[in-house]
Amino acid sequence: MGNTIALMYDFRMAKLRSELLMNIRKYFIDKDYLEVSTPTLSPYLIPEPTIKTFRTEFINPFMERTSLFMIPSPEIFMKKLLAAGSGSIFQISQCFRNAEQLGDVHNPEFTMLEYYTVNADEKDSIDITHDMIKHAVPSTLDEEWMHNEPLVISMHEAMMKACAVDMDKAEDIDYLRKEAVRLSLQYTEDESWDDTFNRIFLTYTEPWLPKDREVYLTDYPDKIRCLARKYSDKPCRKRWEMYIKGIEIANCYDEETDKEETRRYFEDEQALLEKERTETGDEISPSDPDFPSLTIPKSSGGAMGLDRLLAVSLGLETIEPLLLFPLSDMLHTVKANSSNQR
Repeated sequence: MGNTIALMYDFRMAKLRSELLMNIRKYFIDKDYLEVSTPTLSPYLIPEPTIKTFRTEFINPFMERTSLFMIPSPEIFMKKLLAAGSGSIFQISQCFRNAEQLGDVHNPEFTMLEYYTVNADEKDSIDITHDMIKHAVPSTLDEEWMHNEPLVISMHEAMMKACAVDMDKAEDIDYLRKEAVRLSLQYTEDESWDDTFNRIFLTYTEPWLPKDREVYLTDYPDKIRCLARKYSDKPCRKRWEMYIKGIEIANCYDEETDKEETRRYFEDEQALLEKERTETGDEISPSDPDFPSLTIPKSSGGAMGLDRLLAVSLGLETIEPLLLFPLSDMLHTVKANSSNQR
């Protein structure tokens, strides 16, 4: 029985994953980044209403029971290290996001690379990320996108070319809704700006992005709130997302360092999170009360899904062959065992 089970695993994929991780570590260590290891469990999170988390509980006979949350990214801890003077840092860790799809390019538990470069901005991080990928992807792999120069394109230009939506006017929700109608997309009167924008973007712009090279989509709309710095002369944030073969692989910020901006973000997003979770009955994760007071140095932070990076490097359209224990398989086993016991 043991040998039969072993045949189910693709150890070639495991070896390629191992090589990728070793190459990433070597790349950053050679450039004087400090590799760090931060907790997977936290009593507090950065408020992100669009991300649902896994909750567990710390039990101790001499202490009150305490809710803990499995981190959706190590950002909360890594920025504390930056504020403490760590310098440039990186980490490869397991992260967790609930209510995710199963299969294709999603698994509720996934491997993330997160890296912060001190005295850099998001434009510097494009060069760092592209260079790191060239050095890290196993040399035995050879896909077309690896040989072409990256495309760096603003959200404004991409939206205009893909569907003729003018982002200079799109701050006005009435304009955005008219554009949705022109594009034969439906919306509801109570739908948020974010939802209408994402409907247009996911239907028209994301599929339009070239698939034969790395694509760095820059200058995200200011209305999509995040902890990236805002431009002073246009309604955009200094943020990019990187795609390969139409799959989102990484995102990056020029990190917000203004404490008042961070405090407002935490208050607004936590209020929205609590309102939405109260309506749905989902668990409400508390936000970190100390985070807005951190003195974060000038830095740029990137986060990359390594399962997805390896998948596109192998020419795969799904990450499942790369996972030795996909959650979908485990859930099928649970369901089968439950049926057999009836």
